[in-house]
Amino acid sequence: MFTPKGLGYDRGSTTFSPDGRLFQVEYAIEAVKRGTTAIGIKTSEGCILAVQKRLHTTLIEKDKVKKIFAVDNHVAVAIAGLTADARVLVNQARVQAQIHQMTYSEAITIENLTRRIADIKQVYTQHAGVRPFGVSLLIAGVDEIHGPQLFMTEPSGSYWGYRAAAIGSGAPVIIEHLETVYPELVNTVEEGYLIAFKALEKVSEDELDPDMIEIAVITGADNKLRYLNSTEIINLKDKL
Repeated sequence: MFTPKGLGYDRGSTTFSPDGRLFQVEYAIEAVKRGTTAIGIKTSEGCILAVQKRLHTTLIEKDKVKKIFAVDNHVAVAIAGLTADARVLVNQARVQAQIHQMTYSEAITIENLTRRIADIKQVYTQHAGVRPFGVSLLIAGVDEIHGPQLFMTEPSGSYWGYRAAAIGSGAPVIIEHLETVYPELVNTVEEGYLIAFKALEKVSEDELDPDMIEIAVITGADNKLRYLNSTEIINLKDKL
């Protein structure tokens, strides 16, 4: 009787294959690769998150599709993968930010928040009856200790800090592009906007539609999260 390769090893998130792989985690990573493209840019002034939204029907209201979520005044999250999974993690991030604020009377640092979310993801890779979260997150913000910070988390629970990062279906093309053009230091958020916009152009099949782009910025001047409106996005597009 023919037995498919990997049978048994991909039925549970807690079972390692003989070569040390967790197939359920790898399947979750594949879900991320099918998600919308999200970009994070760190500058001296703050951090930028940019996402190109995708609709599966023209009946959906564009402004109701969210891919960037506020966690606290000084931190936001961009997602790629399963939006429902992301919503659960974003809610957990908001709770963790408020717990830290109430306990220590200070805003949570970006890395501390990232570590707590990554820990939640990791737990879902080692317990029976659950599956890994099929979403990657770009967590960006400005904290009082380290200034602008950008991190990326994977379904496995791993996380890394970046100067610029991309997740989703267009990530390989954008990362290759950024590795070529991204300078050692980006001084202003205006420079970051243009880098993010040009990167999105690399993976867009058609001309970029400002209504299908979501951009948020957290600046070091006031550590406040702000979403760009349609007019500001159009002005950015005209500068290319």
